[in-house]
Amino acid sequence: MQGTLNEIDIRSILQLIELGQRTGELLVEAYSSHANSTGGETGNKGFGFSRPYQEGRARRSPGPFWLVFFLNGQIAYAADGGGSLSRLRDYLRRYKANTALDNLELPSISSINAPEYGYLWALLENHVLTPAQGRSIIQSMVCETLFDLLSLHNGYFVFEVSPALAPQLTTLEIAPLVTKIMKQVQEWKQFHPHIQSPNQCPIIADEVQLRTSLPEKAFRTLNQWADGKTSLRQLARYLNRDILTVARAIYPYVRKGWVQLLPSTTQETLTIRRERELQPVTQVPRIICIDDDLAIGKTVEYTLQAKGYKVTAIQNPLEALTLVFQIKPDLILCDLAMPELDGYELCGMLRKSTAFRQTPIIMLTGKDGFIDRVRARMVGATDYLTKPFGASELLMLLERYIGPGDLQRSQNDASISNTSNETEETDITKSASA
Repeated sequence: MQGTLNEIDIRSILQLIELGQRTGELLVEAYSSHANSTGGETGNKGFGFSRPYQEGRARRSPGPFWLVFFLNGQIAYAADGGGSLSRLRDYLRRYKANTALDNLELPSISSINAPEYGYLWALLENHVLTPAQGRSIIQSMVCETLFDLLSLHNGYFVFEVSPALAPQLTTLEIAPLVTKIMKQVQEWKQFHPHIQSPNQCPIIADEVQLRTSLPEKAFRTLNQWADGKTSLRQLARYLNRDILTVARAIYPYVRKGWVQLLPSTTQETLTIRRERELQPVTQVPRIICIDDDLAIGKTVEYTLQAKGYKVTAIQNPLEALTLVFQIKPDLILCDLAMPELDGYELCGMLRKSTAFRQTPIIMLTGKDGFIDRVRARMVGATDYLTKPFGASELLMLLERYIGPGDLQRSQNDASISNTSNETEETDITKSASA
């Protein structure tokens, strides 16, 4: 079962899965209504669906992913496709255990497409959480994901029959849950246009008015978290409340202008930004490009070195697995289709290591299928770039995740070895064209 949300809505899809008592995974990707802003050649590529879906893809940019796992028509777990553990960390704050993930290895029981679920089970096995706390977290995660999905009107979906996510901690009936969340979605609309997204970040604009209007405890709580970096959704997680309750509480002060909401951004971008702020600044960003195509590797290497990045291109994925641990790059570019070890497997292995749990990994591939991108996200890929891609697209992603290169260094290198660089550029151009 696959299609677009213009043809069928999420609620109907969930009802079909429940009526059929299906076991499997629902994969959903949102898209924006504007054309792809990267300006590359990927806009004409299809999603792997039939022609109408390909034509729809050409006019729209891909957006966030969500995954819902089912067992006999009931929901066992739900997640976004960002691959980050930030959501789980937020929920662990309820139990003062948000640092418990720092030295935790991914257990073998976890399937590769649900690492967050695997880490949750590891916390249970290590007695950091009780089963009741684990069930509470999963229920909150499911409600949060369904709120996003039932608010979604534009996107693509695929339901795949597959073995159940194992082991199960809990399952939730779809009908009562959908009824509850749909009511929240309808009530959420009353906050527009003052509150538009759960990912907006509140910041106090008039402390004096708030202090005189709120009880002291409520003011302290708001003052603690309304820092312009913590989203409404994170507040809901920290306070163990649903997003509607948090929005309802803050709405009067947003209307009066005492609290302002900073522009909406994805949680993944917020997490990357925070982590980058905490990391020591390196003089030259280090990048590893893993691609068995020599022409692609050389072209990427030359392009990025000219922009001040330190790049190592590796053709053999098995050799790359060793060198990655030696070099410890700031970002990894990885091809999907490689012999001996494909990009999915390589990314999954790296994500199991504490050293590379948060390192940006961008997949490079000639495929532009929806399922391929979802699979890449599920194994922990940070982003996805379809071949052929332009230098501007690649540089835009790098600047987003690790910042600009050291241009002064690249200019110095160019002045020292100008003749050799010109020769190398010619060879690379010929090789890339071939």
